[in-house]
Amino acid sequence: MEKKRSFVSKLAQLLMELWQNRKLIWKLSKNDFKKRYAGSYMGAVWGFAQPLVTVLMYYLVFDKIFGTKAIELRSGVEVPFALFITAGLVPWFFFSEAISQGTMSLIEYSYLVKKVVFKISILPVIKVIAATFSHLFFLGLAILLGCIYGYYPSVYLVQIIYYAMCLFLLVLGMSYTTCAVVIFFRDLSQIISICLQIGIWATPILWSLDSIHNPVVVTILKLNPLVYIVNGYRESVYGHHWFFEDVSGTLYFWGVTVALFLMGAAIFKKLKVHFADVI
Repeated sequence: MEKKRSFVSKLAQLLMELWQNRKLIWKLSKNDFKKRYAGSYMGAVWGFAQPLVTVLMYYLVFDKIFGTKAIELRSGVEVPFALFITAGLVPWFFFSEAISQGTMSLIEYSYLVKKVVFKISILPVIKVIAATFSHLFFLGLAILLGCIYGYYPSVYLVQIIYYAMCLFLLVLGMSYTTCAVVIFFRDLSQIISICLQIGIWATPILWSLDSIHNPVVVTILKLNPLVYIVNGYRESVYGHHWFFEDVSGTLYFWGVTVALFLMGAAIFKKLKVHFADVI
């Protein structure tokens, strides 16, 4: 019980620090995004180019070469494959960039970590927010693609705000753990890169969960919290279901996210005193 109170108090302290430094976080996030492409002729355009090329590549391979024109859902509705993979890749691109950048946030800003007066707890948030700029662009691209295929924005699009918040909090909770651990175990960044390569295939992004008829396998796959988010983005762009209709999925997702946040806050606060000595 005492340990549980300690976890909650550390999380409350972390959230208070983020709120108190919200203006600084926003300013540094914008600077971080601009700085990433400083010195290149095309600047921030490169932030959108790589995911755009990836979407185009998947479209050409699956649609033009393999002839996968549409995905049939369990409801019997067919969705154009290009729209299907784009709506799934939008949250994945954000997760992939945010967790990679968030993990390395303390190392990249090591000169700030060594400053006693600087609240280093805001550094992972800066990286995650910086990743949202390109995320908004691709979300708009998915909506535009939906319009091209005749799936015009409906009232269900409003819940994209909810799913974006889910995605943001999930990756932020994970980042507090990874950014603290990577300082002592540098191989973690390489392990995360490998996990991301596997994760894009383990998450129903390029394939449909409806294509699997074994309920045990489906249940195991749904243990991945990203399944909830990817399906949610698709429901927002072209579906007709609200997030609160999936009660068990929603409760499970928030249970995992809160647990990751509590763990991340506890690990970050415990290791924080050693950052400046090791980094």
